[in-house]
Formats: sequence, structure tokens, C-alpha cells
Amino acid sequence: MSSTGSTKGGRGRTKASKSVSRSQKAGLQFPVGRIARFLKAGKYAERVGGGAPVYLSAVLEYLAAEVLELAGNAARDNKKNRITPRHIQLAVRNDEELSKLLGAVTIANGGVMPNIHQNLLPKKAGTGKGDINSASQEF
Repeated sequence: MSSTGSTKGGRGRTKASKSVSRSQKAGLQFPVGRIARFLKAGKYAERVGGGAPVYLSAVLEYLAAEVLELAGNAARDNKKNRITPRHIQLAVRNDEELSKLLGAVTIANGGVMPNIHQNLLPKKAGTGKGDINSASQEF
């Protein structure tokens, strides 16, 4: 048997086959190889398994997609075509789980959530017997 070319079996690649990235193999957009490099360089552990960067890439991609979808909805609600930091802030703070995850995070140029304290709102006019007692006393 010849050891060249496309014989069945074995782990070797044929010369004609094109390289496929780990991101493509996993069906992800986020870079598995780069995240693997960061995990190794970051000294989080002595060794990094093969599945760890794939899993972490998938999680990061999911979180990014979730935030972008909610921010896109916030932008559309404000009749804008472009997502700004304000839209990201509104999206994150209106979502309970994302708000908890990013509770201690400050988003630059995000602004604050619109909120007026109940005590500062004007009193309701036209409540039944309240009008009689609330009239100013004249002496």
C-alpha cells in the first residue's frame, strides 16, 4: 500500500484538502483559536483542554447575539438604524438576567435608565372626598 494521497483510514490529511478552522468545525463565528491562545497566555490553568475554547467561544457568541438582538430592538423602538451605547444600556438594564450579569458594569455613553420617583409625580386630580379636605382654609 502506498502512503500517499487519498487512501481510506488514517488521520493524515491529503495534500489537496483545504484547512478548516476550529470555528468552522464548531459552526461558530467567534474565533476558537484566538480564545485558546488567550486562555493559554492568561495562565488561568497549567493546561487547557481542547473543548474549553470551543465552549467558551460558543458562550461568548451567544451572549453577544443576545445583547445585540435586544439593542437592535431598542434602536428600532427609537426609530434608529444604528445601535448606539445608549441602546445597549437600555437593552441590558431592561433585561433581568443581563442586568444581573452586568450589574457592576458601566457602559460608556450609555446614560441612565429613565426613572421618576413616585413622590415626585404630581398628585392625581379629582379624587372624591379628597378635594373637600384638601381645599385651602380661608379665615
